[in-house]
Amino acid sequence: MADKLLEIKGVSKIFRVGGMIRGKKLVAVDDVTLSIDNDKPVILSVVGESGCGKSTLCKMVLRLHNPDMGDIVLDGKSYRDKKSYNYNAKQFKLDVQPIFQNPYESFSARKPVDSYLFNTALRLGIAKNKAEATNLVDDALKSVGLSLAVVKGKYPTQFSGGELQRVSIARALITRPKLIIADEPVAAIDASMKMNIVNLFKELKDKYKVSFIYITHDLSTAYYVSDYIATLYRGCLIEYGPAKEIMDEPAHPYTELLMSAVPRIGDKWADDDMALPDMESKEYSITYCKFAPRCPYATDECRKSRPGETYLNDVRKVMCFHPLIQPKK
Repeated sequence: MADKLLEIKGVSKIFRVGGMIRGKKLVAVDDVTLSIDNDKPVILSVVGESGCGKSTLCKMVLRLHNPDMGDIVLDGKSYRDKKSYNYNAKQFKLDVQPIFQNPYESFSARKPVDSYLFNTALRLGIAKNKAEATNLVDDALKSVGLSLAVVKGKYPTQFSGGELQRVSIARALITRPKLIIADEPVAAIDASMKMNIVNLFKELKDKYKVSFIYITHDLSTAYYVSDYIATLYRGCLIEYGPAKEIMDEPAHPYTELLMSAVPRIGDKWADDDMALPDMESKEYSITYCKFAPRCPYATDECRKSRPGETYLNDVRKVMCFHPLIQPKK
């Protein structure tokens, strides 16, 4: 078994905006490096305001986008290696499962939701027959507080958003994945149900020994559910470390700004409140520190070159010339 469950190695993703001839390049994800160890399951939250590259990074891990630079390695298998995942889509689906933002978009209104769970169990070869699939589906639903007796034959419109998201989670669990990618999984759910879902992630992490990447800009739930937090800004990873350390004592000025905008559980910051006048795509192509134009601590050094990684301790790192806390010696 590989030492790392997931390694994101210097990954970048570039889109062209405005046409092939006069269009501009937008670096949606810019040289991001992250990893998740294989020794114990964790929840890694990737946070940042809209447009920071969270979902693009998520889609690259799910192989919905190919990186333009860098590589992603899952349990020792490189995404670029044609002998591994490129020719074994079934194994990849067993190892990695997604949970998307809007559960109503994950299921067709014309099909009962239990049919999706049965299809997952049977088509991926997890169950040999309908009887085995029935037991697997029922167990998965019970793990999220439902049951096949409650769900069977019902259509998406017969469930609340929170209930349907639980069905999505149950579907992901059927494969016994190593990694679940949850992209804004509570964004479309009533505020009263959000903590139920994130509590469920914590329970499932320990019960099934599965790690989560939790993509969110709801910092209160990220604080509550995460073992580690990675902060993105304009496609760049600017701070990473244990969740409590980062949110209690941020080292990057941008993370400090985010923390100051979290009044209570379930609230999000308003992007309009944080926006600066110049929000054009050229900000993504800045070759020096991308946060320098809005940073109250920026110096000439920040406007000339991009900072490298500064390790504050064995785990925590920040990409800043002038971090708000100093490295431990």
